[in-house]
Amino acid sequence: MKIFVLLPRIPYPLEKGDKLRAYNQVKELAKHNEIVLCALSDKKVDEQKAFQALQPYCSSINFIKVNKAQIFWGLIRAFFKGWPMQCGYFYNRHAAQRINALINKHQPTMLFGQLLRVAEYIRHKDIPKTIDYQDIFSYGMKRRADIASFITRPIYAMEYRRLKRYEAAIFDDFDVKTIISEPDRALFPHERREEILIIPNGVDHEFFQPRQAKKQYDIVFTGNMSYAPNVNAVEYLANEILPQVWKALPEAKMYIAGATPDPRVKKCASERLIVSGWLDDIRDAYAQSRVFIAPMRIGTGLQNKLLEAMSMGLPAITTPLANGSLGAKPDEEILVGNTAEELAQHIITLLTDQEKAEQIAQAGFEFTNRVYDWGKSTEILENAMKKLIN
Repeated sequence: MKIFVLLPRIPYPLEKGDKLRAYNQVKELAKHNEIVLCALSDKKVDEQKAFQALQPYCSSINFIKVNKAQIFWGLIRAFFKGWPMQCGYFYNRHAAQRINALINKHQPTMLFGQLLRVAEYIRHKDIPKTIDYQDIFSYGMKRRADIASFITRPIYAMEYRRLKRYEAAIFDDFDVKTIISEPDRALFPHERREEILIIPNGVDHEFFQPRQAKKQYDIVFTGNMSYAPNVNAVEYLANEILPQVWKALPEAKMYIAGATPDPRVKKCASERLIVSGWLDDIRDAYAQSRVFIAPMRIGTGLQNKLLEAMSMGLPAITTPLANGSLGAKPDEEILVGNTAEELAQHIITLLTDQEKAEQIAQAGFEFTNRVYDWGKSTEILENAMKKLIN
C-alpha cells in the first residue's frame, strides 16, 4: 500500500503521546508499505532533526506551517460552523490546498489521519480512509469541565458537546476507525462503536529497559507538563498526596520531569519537589528514581509514561482512571489508589517495603513486555487496512 499519513503535529521530538504513537506507527507501517507523510506545524520545531528522524521510513515528508493568523480565523470559522475548537485550530484553507495537491500528486491507496483534528481535510475524499481517534476526546473534555472554575466551565462544556457531535458525525466518513483502549471505545458516542478497532500503544523495550544508576529521587512523575491532565496531577501531588507522604517520610524527594512546565507546575516546586523541564533523555529520570506515580484524575487514553516506567523496572502507582486503559492487575503488577490517602500510602509502602517494591516492579516489567509491543499492535492496524484495500 501507499499510505498518506496526515498528522496534526510533526512527530518529533517524542515529548507528547500523539507524537510517540504516530512515530512508531509510521516506523512499523513502513516495513511493508510506502509512507507519504504530511504533518501540520503550529509550533517552532527543529525541522531538520525531525526530517532526519523520519526520513528512513518515508518516501516523501511534508511539513505545513500553520501561523497565528490562520489559527485565529480557523477558530472563528469553527465557532460559527459548530465544529470543535480544536478542529478549527488545525484547519485552514491554505493547508487544505497543500494537502489536496499532495494527495493528487502521490495517488495513495490509503489515507490515514491521526486524531479528529485533521478529519476535515480528508473525510470527504473518495479514497479508502482510516481515522485514529486515539482517545475519546469528548469525555476527556467533560472531565475537564467537571473540575473547571465557574468562569471556564461553560467553555469546556461547549467544547465537550461539539466534540461529542463531531466524533459521531465523522464516524461513517471513515472505513477503518481505531482507538487505544476498550474503556475509551465503551464511551464513544455512536451506536456502532464496536466497529472501532482497539490498537493499543506499545513501548520500545530495547530503549526503555532497566538501568543501574544512583538514586537521587524517591518518587518520579513524567510527561508533557503543559498538558492539562498532567498539570492537574502535579497539583494533586503537591497539595494533597505528598503532604501525607512527608508526615511519614519527611526526607522523601519528588521529581517532576517533562517538557514545557506550566506556570502552575513551576509554582509547586520546592526543595523536596523538583521540577526539571525538558530532559535530553527521559530515561535518566526513571533510572534515578525509586517509585513511579501517575495520579491521573482527568484525561483519557493509555498513559505512555506508565509503560516506560514499568518497562524500566520501576514499581508503579496510578489511579483507576489510568489503569482502566492499561489493564495491569492491581496489587500484583501495579498499585492503584482512589484517593489521595490511598495513593500516599502506596508511596510509603513501596519506599519502606523493599520486598513489595521488587515484587511489583518485576511483575509490572513482565506485564509490559508481554502485552505492549508496537509491532504487534500496528500489525492489527495494517491488516485492517489491507483487508479494506483487497
